[in-house]
Amino acid sequence: MAQSSAATQESFGTLLGQVARLWRSEVDRRLAAFGLTESRWLALLHLSRTGGSASQRELSEWMGVQATTLVHILDGLEADGLVERRTANNDRRSKSVHLSRKARPVLVRIEATAAGVRSEIFAGVPQSDLQTCLDVFGQIVGRLGGTARLARLVGEQRSAR
Repeated sequence: MAQSSAATQESFGTLLGQVARLWRSEVDRRLAAFGLTESRWLALLHLSRTGGSASQRELSEWMGVQATTLVHILDGLEADGLVERRTANNDRRSKSVHLSRKARPVLVRIEATAAGVRSEIFAGVPQSDLQTCLDVFGQIVGRLGGTARLARLVGEQRSAR
């Protein structure tokens, strides 16, 4: 017997949260051997995917962390020579974060690890099912007032079909 609409929606929400946690945990577990915590590799990955730089505000929004938490993450990455913070030209109060050359081999490791996990978890899942999920996620992001970055990402996925 099929679940009611409310039960299906509740199951969807619960599973979505579990999938996100399990997925990040698996990548985190594999990258721990290289001294990378989830917050560090997520920050580096986001910077890589935005062309190598982003504002601290954008980065904290994307990672879902408070500005003060991000400052601690960036302090560690900067101390390791992986990122550099610069004062924005148009606003001295605003900082932008830039990947350093030293981050490149670390990013190769992060990307390879993430790709390996993706390959394993999506093995045998039809592309049409993934696209349906992306369409549903796009609707949810829109209804929840998701960031412009997320909206662009969903739009890019739809137009790539």
